[in-house]
Amino acid sequence: MVKKKKKEEEFKVSGQDLKEKVGQILKEGNIRKITIKNKQGNVILSLPLTVGVIGAVIAPFLAAVGAVAALVTECTISVERK
Repeated sequence: MVKKKKKEEEFKVSGQDLKEKVGQILKEGNIRKITIKNKQGNVILSLPLTVGVIGAVIAPFLAAVGAVAALVTECTISVERK
């Protein structure tokens, strides 16, 4: 049995740039999970994504990201890729 490694990346962004950066990440593809944390490291929003669900989830997810962006000044986006 072959185990696939997970690749994790983190991006620090301001609240103003949050929605734009998440949109860029979603367009890149191969995403399993996106987690948004505030500057203290507390998870604000976590969303697992699958290839079949991405199209249906993007608009509501970006709306939620926009709401989060209004609440935070600085945050970290953690991206898990396959």
